[in-house]
Amino acid sequence: MTLEEQIAKIEPPDQAAAEAAQKHWDSIAKPLGSLGKLESEIIRIAALIGNENVNLSRRAVLIFCADNGVVAQGVTQSGSEVTATVSENFTTGKTSVCAMARATRTEIVPVDIGIEREMHVPGLIDRKIRFGTADMTKEPAMTREEAIRAIQIGIDMVKELAQKGIRIIATGEMGIGNTTTSSAVVSVLMNKPVEEVTGRGAGLDSAGFRRKIAAIKRAIEINRPNPEDPLDVLCKVGGLDIAGIVGAFLGGAIYRVPVVIDGFISGAAALIALRLCPEARCAMFSSHISAEPAGQMMMEELGFSPIIHAGMCLGEGTGAVSLFPLLDMGLAVYHEMSNFEEARIETYTHFED
Repeated sequence: MTLEEQIAKIEPPDQAAAEAAQKHWDSIAKPLGSLGKLESEIIRIAALIGNENVNLSRRAVLIFCADNGVVAQGVTQSGSEVTATVSENFTTGKTSVCAMARATRTEIVPVDIGIEREMHVPGLIDRKIRFGTADMTKEPAMTREEAIRAIQIGIDMVKELAQKGIRIIATGEMGIGNTTTSSAVVSVLMNKPVEEVTGRGAGLDSAGFRRKIAAIKRAIEINRPNPEDPLDVLCKVGGLDIAGIVGAFLGGAIYRVPVVIDGFISGAAALIALRLCPEARCAMFSSHISAEPAGQMMMEELGFSPIIHAGMCLGEGTGAVSLFPLLDMGLAVYHEMSNFEEARIETYTHFED
């Protein structure tokens, strides 16, 4: 089945389930709407899964790992070898998101979609498209066919996790140089100056920051990605990790699994997914606003108002995983709280302003 045929299968949210979830919230003995976004997000999840009985007991962080050829232009503080090291550390629980995942009962699912070397690491899922992307300052990062294959891997991973009983997925990534590719994608798709959407990533000095901006500008000038064709943008100035996350968002909409946006890289992927299929928004859930310069403007472009404002920019899926305890607390109220009759409290009423 082609990507277009799979996208065509996406159905709109179940309005009846959303109304049932809203009715249940309104029956709980507390001021109406007083949990704010915790209520609205659970209603959105109910609409996506078609059932007001929301259960998020099994969750995973799906981490796409890939290298980026643009690193050769000196746009990062560390070399590409770090991608392989951190990807392996995901399998032994030795990264930041692993610690947070243990605290939130979240499964770690790392996927090698384009690390530049052979890995053969138990626990690291091998879905490698190629050994890193090309240097986008000299040629397209990948072919259009490779980008589509990477998106398909993301879709298929969501399907596999859903079949295993995973109820919600956080998106994560590992790839030295991927704030450079993400800035290029966002600059083109949002028609923003490169300087406005580019940050220092994992910590560049001023000279490195200037090289990063120059490299992005050169990549856009040489490749001339078409902003009206998100796949063209992805394959010319994007990355394999971004493409995998694009697929995860589309897969969430296809298989009715909520997928959580992490930070800047994940947000760039969400932007591509929405340009490919606006209906996929029903499966996207925001977590936090990245500390990257374009973090706020990208969330506004996506139409989301994230719950968490913590100045995070670590990546790996850490921001997305941070949403899970908040949803757990919302669901605890949703499932365990007495209704007005049981609490012997007069029912609150909605009033129009």
